[in-house]
Amino acid sequence: MNLLYESDSFTVMHMLANAEDEVASAKGPVLERHGFEIVDKRSGKEVYLDGSWAEMFQQHIHAWQQHTPTQEEVEDTLESYAGLAQQPVIVH
Repeated sequence: MNLLYESDSFTVMHMLANAEDEVASAKGPVLERHGFEIVDKRSGKEVYLDGSWAEMFQQHIHAWQQHTPTQEEVEDTLESYAGLAQQPVIVH
């Protein structure tokens, strides 16, 4: 898990695929999953992007690497994904 972005409004984590030792010890087939978790701190909800959603978000990250965005540009992009957030954040 890698922290990619944090502000007063959002946190973005890159969730990595299963570790090799987990795959080796599995008794059956294991899906390799990775994606992005976006937490909207204002609403207390999070969304996990995988599959085509994760690929689309990855394109934003690559564009940001080519052209350093302003914080406002990043926040506007994250705001567009925050509308998908339905899962309440539970701290334990």
